[in-house]
Amino acid sequence: MKMLLTVLGVALLVVAAVYFLMPADALPSFFPGHEAGLARLRVKHGIVAAVAGVVSLAAGWFLGRR
Repeated sequence: MKMLLTVLGVALLVVAAVYFLMPADALPSFFPGHEAGLARLRVKHGIVAAVAGVVSLAAGWFLGRR
């Protein structure tokens, strides 16, 4: 369980970085928030992905202590 949460947390942090660094029209088409012709960043999606990643990493760390 610890490994699964750690991998999920790292993956979500990578997704958050993609949301923060790429405009909406350059996102992969399977990402929520992809919109052709829209040049702004999807900051809210990035924040949610980052928070979920940090929570997953914290849960993995907590489960590893027990």
